[in-house]
Amino acid sequence: MRTALTDLVGVRHPIVQTGMGWVAGPRLVTATARAGALGILASATMTPEQLRSAVREVKSRTDAPFGVNLRADAGDARERVRIIVEEGVRVASFALAPSKELIAELKDAGVVVVPSVGARRHAEKVAAWGADAVIVQGGEGGGHTGEVATTVLLPQVVDAVDIPVVAAGGFHDGRGLVAALAYGAAGVAMGTRFLLTSDSTVPDAVKARYLAATAKDITLTRAVDGLPHRMLRTEMVAELEGAGRLRSLYRALRRASGFRRISGLSWPAMVRDGLAMRHGKDLSWSQVLLAANTPMLLRASMVHGRTDLGIMASGQVAALIEDLPSVAELMDRILSEAEAARARLVDLPQPRRPEPGPSADPNNPAATPSPSDA
Repeated sequence: MRTALTDLVGVRHPIVQTGMGWVAGPRLVTATARAGALGILASATMTPEQLRSAVREVKSRTDAPFGVNLRADAGDARERVRIIVEEGVRVASFALAPSKELIAELKDAGVVVVPSVGARRHAEKVAAWGADAVIVQGGEGGGHTGEVATTVLLPQVVDAVDIPVVAAGGFHDGRGLVAALAYGAAGVAMGTRFLLTSDSTVPDAVKARYLAATAKDITLTRAVDGLPHRMLRTEMVAELEGAGRLRSLYRALRRASGFRRISGLSWPAMVRDGLAMRHGKDLSWSQVLLAANTPMLLRASMVHGRTDLGIMASGQVAALIEDLPSVAELMDRILSEAEAARARLVDLPQPRRPEPGPSADPNNPAATPSPSDA
């Protein structure tokens, strides 16, 4: 299925596997690339050295294009950009809008730049700065998300920019892909659906928790870091929502210390990242610390399987997912479903138009309806 997205990044299918922390590692990205979609490595939970190693691991397994997701506000963002350029990565995606200078640096090196946005004005801004495409996530999406539904946000952005738009938030099958294309998107991006595959390294117990989730089990909360965050309602979420300020601060400090050891960041670097997150937002310092080390809460679930101690970012679409196919099987299924959906649209009976009735012509009494005709 050829679209502006497939032409831009060189993949066979207009489908993107998003860069989920602790989930989108070399194994999942390799499987996605081999299956013909665009896999995105999540670098925020890696040190720069780990990122370079992960990139090389994917390149050793496949020649297909893939990308790396970056946090634009991270203190070492430029170092990570240098790794992307030096290692010949095809795509750089961003969880937050990158600066104009960062976009220019990547584009000068031949890297395709694809920021993720949650508002039309943000899409317009990055498009004016030279972004090659944009991923637009509606409120149905997992993790940090907005309040506007994809079906409302997507057409706004498609009409506002002249670069390829990738739709995210609420997609998991071929019907959704066709719907997004009908809105004018060049493809779809999915996170939860790729998390729930056999190629995902997420522990089986965690996958089972997702598969058992209903729509009521997926919540949007500010309790984790002060920002709207869509996730499964777990014991940890309930605890954070009921915790007082001092208890939240204690937990935030403890987890921040753990994340510092794993990430290799110094305390000053973490404070800088926290200040960047706090900019323009009404966050307490405990929320800032939680925002800076949310990866630790995700790691507890996504790596260690501790659903009682961690958080589980999730799109609303988790309520519709019932199995764990391989990525290759998933791609085949989605493309088959998309073809079937398009065929149904083509085969729909056309609406029957009424035959033209006689016009009222004063020179032709037979053409003028009589009272009995009425």
